Amino acid sequence: MKEQDYIAFEDYLSGNLSDEEQSKFETRLQTEPDFNEAFKLYKGLYNHLDHHIGSQDKITDFKENLKKISNKHFGNETLMQRNESTVKPKRFYRIAIAASVVILLGFFLFSQFTSPSYSDYNNFDAISLTVRGGNELSTKAENAFNSKNYNEAVLLFEELLKENPSNLEVELYKALALIETDGFAEADMILNKISKTNSAYKNKAKWYLALSKLKQNKEEDCITVLKTIPKEAEDYSTAQKLLRKLE
Repeated sequence: MKEQDYIAFEDYLSGNLSDEEQSKFETRLQTEPDFNEAFKLYKGLYNHLDHHIGSQDKITDFKENLKKISNKHFGNETLMQRNESTVKPKRFYRIAIAASVVILLGFFLFSQFTSPSYSDYNNFDAISLTVRGGNELSTKAENAFNSKNYNEAVLLFEELLKENPSNLEVELYKALALIETDGFAEADMILNKISKTNSAYKNKAKWYLALSKLKQNKEEDCITVLKTIPKEAEDYSTAQKLLRKLE
């Protein structure tokens, strides 16, 4: 790919093309398979950077590492050196990374950025089950879940639900533990039920259901669920980023 192609990718994704330029760009996507494939890879990296690299310190560190790699493999006149004074930092940063990654690592490694996985999103906060009088069973269930002993947690959550079958919070955590242990059928059933209630847990249930579909490699189902998560939901922003990666 030519350097101007990467610039065109960035302009297209940023909405900086005129109507005529956008039409020509989309025609190339339809008629040039190599161009289309490179664009998909670039779009994946573009979204990956937004999700994983946010702070200016990280950008600066990565930029310096990229300079060293570029100097080693391409000599003194690198893409970074030729364009640093003429391209806005954030825009240039993405272009330089995309071009260098394609050249240095090849399409196979580069394509990994386009495939989000469940493990990217399952860094769950510790749970806290508050029960009046200090229920010993709830403490054991809480500790098992927070220690990632999910099989044990499922059993303990089931004991808690025998005492209080209508406890949606416990049901939600049980579903999450089931996802972690690949008990998808039961987890999805629980989450579908909670997502249709008017409880405070309904939007969290939708997010966990989307993650369940993602772990099962059911990307179309995951997309469908993600689109139901409303703007007021705690996980809306993360859900939208995942949606952009999958679409």
